[in-house]
Amino acid sequence: MDLGISGKRALVCASSKGLGLGCAQQLAAAGVNLVMNARGSEALEASAASIRAEYGVEVVTVATDVTTLEGQDTVLAAAQGVDILVTNAGGPPPGMWSDWTRDDFIKAIDANMLTPITLMKALLPGMMDRGWGRVVNITSQSVKAPIAVLGLSNSARAGLTGYVAGTSRQVAGHGVNINNLLPGIHDTDRAVALDTGVINAKGITMEEARAERAATIPAGRYGSAAEFGAACAFLCSQHAGFIVGQNLLMDGGATNATL
Repeated sequence: MDLGISGKRALVCASSKGLGLGCAQQLAAAGVNLVMNARGSEALEASAASIRAEYGVEVVTVATDVTTLEGQDTVLAAAQGVDILVTNAGGPPPGMWSDWTRDDFIKAIDANMLTPITLMKALLPGMMDRGWGRVVNITSQSVKAPIAVLGLSNSARAGLTGYVAGTSRQVAGHGVNINNLLPGIHDTDRAVALDTGVINAKGITMEEARAERAATIPAGRYGSAAEFGAACAFLCSQHAGFIVGQNLLMDGGATNATL
């Protein structure tokens, strides 16, 4: 399917690896030029070089922590005029309700709620002026069904979801669509971190931990970054103009809900 976005320009955050990289690759496959951001320069440059070689699109790299004010200024300076924004930041660490301090919550909110909001506030006006734009926020299945050990993520990402619910409907009339993608377990570093927690808690092997988690997913497996990126690219396409303020689960059916 031709997504109709060849020649558009996108900012994809945290895109040196994992789900962010999957989104960057699929957008590049559709002919979208990229501004790629991540904290680590080495992995970022390697991923950018691979995308340039495979897809022939322009790629600008910005190695900085986008969850900081300085990082946001740096990224936005490189991303002015983008047509597409994909926000993404690593999730806060797991734990129990009694573990987290106020500082833990502030850090989670800064990274997983306020950073996407800051980027949207900076880039939405240009999209609205041009009459076209797409925003996809990578959040979590936990905004649909909370995960007890991910209370920091539950809280911060639910706040972002509420913000998007209202904002998306205010900008849709200008040709700008904002939606959220809600990953479950995908085969990324985040899954390794979560599975390592299970290993430490239960004294089992990584293979056993993965098999145990996969058994809770109706699809019977972990998701891939490529299929997640394909969904992101579709939400950024010309075909998604009537999809507004939605939360699309990409979890292999793990969230047991009717709606």
